[in-house]
Amino acid sequence: MTTLQEVIDIGSRERFLAVVSTVRSDATVQSSVVNAGVLTHPINGVEVVGFVTYGKAKLANLRARPQLSVTFRSGWVWAAVEGRAELIGPDDPHPGVDAEALRLLLRQVFTAAGGTHDDWDGYDRTMVEERRTAVLFTPGRIYSN
Repeated sequence: MTTLQEVIDIGSRERFLAVVSTVRSDATVQSSVVNAGVLTHPINGVEVVGFVTYGKAKLANLRARPQLSVTFRSGWVWAAVEGRAELIGPDDPHPGVDAEALRLLLRQVFTAAGGTHDDWDGYDRTMVEERRTAVLFTPGRIYSN
């Protein structure tokens, strides 16, 4: 069985670029590329996979059908992580996460996915303006080649 540490090792080779796949209402698969990483869940302390998103397609799919898969690759080496999404954002409030905790969580997800920033205040403003949402999930299954 592949571990989250192996996922991190593979992800770090390609700047944590990953393909995230969600399920549409017609049961077809919608995929896109995101930066994703492994971090500690802000409420329960469990290691989770997370990414930040906004817009319609992924969020609508995940709100209705929270199953997802995230695949990291480097060359021909890859690892996939499957689970059920937990959404935390301005349109998906969580009882344990206020506005300040959300601001910090979005930064935590960004840095776990290899991100750095020269202007954190600007980053925070953009996250608020674009109504960004953190997508977290505990791995239900991890596998690789």
